[in-house]
Amino acid sequence: MNADNRSADHKRANHSPYPVVLADDAIIDVVSAQLLEPYRVAIAFSDGVIKIVDFEEFLQNSLNPYIRRYLDVSLFADFTVEGGDLQWHGHELCFPVADLYENRI
Repeated sequence: MNADNRSADHKRANHSPYPVVLADDAIIDVVSAQLLEPYRVAIAFSDGVIKIVDFEEFLQNSLNPYIRRYLDVSLFADFTVEGGDLQWHGHELCFPVADLYENRI
């Protein structure tokens, strides 16, 4: 299997074939997050949904040195949940909650 096929398989494995549909006025926040293994985080949302999000491919594929530095597992593990966001070091690294919820990293 070549790298392109592995990447496509990885993307299919991380995305549900069913889109998430929320009410137009729904507000979803991150309420907690727990590191499961390097680069994989269990994220609990305010509607009770918990998603496992794998950030490894995003970090490895980034060309930005400020993002790539989070490949250091100890730096990556130093995240917090503040104001409904999962963030690293004062929002130095942060993702839209909708993307986390839909596992689109």
